[in-house]
Amino acid sequence: MNGLEVIRRILVRFPFLAKAITYLWRLGRPRYTAGVVGVVMNEQGQVLLVEHLLHPRTPWGLPGGWTDRGEDFMHTLTRELQEELQLSVRDLKLLLVELSPAYPYHIDIVYRCVATGQVGKLSPELISYGWYDLAALPPNLPRLHLRALQSAAL
Repeated sequence: MNGLEVIRRILVRFPFLAKAITYLWRLGRPRYTAGVVGVVMNEQGQVLLVEHLLHPRTPWGLPGGWTDRGEDFMHTLTRELQEELQLSVRDLKLLLVELSPAYPYHIDIVYRCVATGQVGKLSPELISYGWYDLAALPPNLPRLHLRALQSAAL
């Protein structure tokens, strides 16, 4: 009997040891945060951009936010759009998933979707919003948002 077989037999007999080993292994693994943004289109083919209070260098960008622990990414986007814009969406389609070059251990997820209804009252973290043609976007959009808009246009 080799060493791996001995370990297997011990773990079968004492399954709590396997859980303990997994727990200890996970302590050394990197923890990731995730943010989700939406390329929200209207019926005229325009994209929704928001002016964000907390992003002074690149105030205009796609709407979205951070995921809560254990939250599904599509739910994050629909929740954030409701909280920030009182806006509902449909037809969510995954566009991009990237490791953030700016923040270690952060994943950016982008969905394309279609607005259903109108924008309501803005949350305090948003200054304004606008619907833009893809050919007439404001300057200084974040790089991820530009890549997302290019992917959506394809």
